Amino acid sequence: MPRKLILDVDTGTDDAVALMLAALHPDLELVAATTVNGNVPVDYCTENSLRVFDHIGIPVPVYEGVAKPIERDDFPIPRGDIQSSNAVHGGYLDIPPSRSTKQATAAVDFLIETYRAATEPIVLVPVGPMSNVATALLAEPKLKDLIPEIVIMGGANRYGNVTPRAEFNVWADPEAAQIVFDAALDVTMIGLDVTHKAVTGPDVQRRLREAGSIGVFVAELIDFFTVYHRQTYGWEGAPIHDAVAVAHLLRPGLVETKLRNVEVERVSELCRGRTVVDLWLRTERPPNAHVGVDLDGEAFFALLVDRIGRLG
Repeated sequence: MPRKLILDVDTGTDDAVALMLAALHPDLELVAATTVNGNVPVDYCTENSLRVFDHIGIPVPVYEGVAKPIERDDFPIPRGDIQSSNAVHGGYLDIPPSRSTKQATAAVDFLIETYRAATEPIVLVPVGPMSNVATALLAEPKLKDLIPEIVIMGGANRYGNVTPRAEFNVWADPEAAQIVFDAALDVTMIGLDVTHKAVTGPDVQRRLREAGSIGVFVAELIDFFTVYHRQTYGWEGAPIHDAVAVAHLLRPGLVETKLRNVEVERVSELCRGRTVVDLWLRTERPPNAHVGVDLDGEAFFALLVDRIGRLG
């Protein structure tokens, strides 16, 4: 039986690849996508998610979520800065406008209702800020007993991508992230230490373009994403962050993890949003997450190209 999952997304570029991989793979059943303010404003995220599903011809319901962090009015830097709609992820994806429409139910209500009614396990995969998930946990405390597993794309142990020490998804709503880590859930954290080992390059781009029309679409998304990473890191490619979280469900062992304690810094001016991972067991804090520490990058790209190619 396919594993059921819900993707909670802030759809710009790499979220789109994660949505396609989850929707296309026969071993997964994508129940729905919920959207959240993040890489781009939430209404963009919703439209982009609908565009992706229309583009690949697979109907998946999309539920729009919260438009700001749970305790702040918005991110503490202007949206025109490095994580804006245009700088890294683009605004609307360069594919035709959606023909389908979002669902009437709000994402948080959908999550609560779905897990209350579920008779089979549904994995929750947040690959954007965790504002929807935290809001749902606060509204329905029993939810922590109903969600069987959460796989997060977010956080970092060694370095950040929006500040020197913070990864964007956690930095954008650190209070929400801490609620998720505190909820006694089965959490796996796929952070930058792992996803920066899933960096494309000319060979992967060529293989995607040779895989057919959808592969060309993915390669073009990566071309846009690469501009920022070339300027920032000097890479001739870009990390496909969010798809790694989906691939983790498909291939046990693809991501190596260690069960460790993770706390989120929410006060420091320098390190707000940093995930402090007790990797070397320096404290007696109880473990609360399976933290990704390594990735078989070659196997990840083989999986991605194969699945994209089957549709293309």
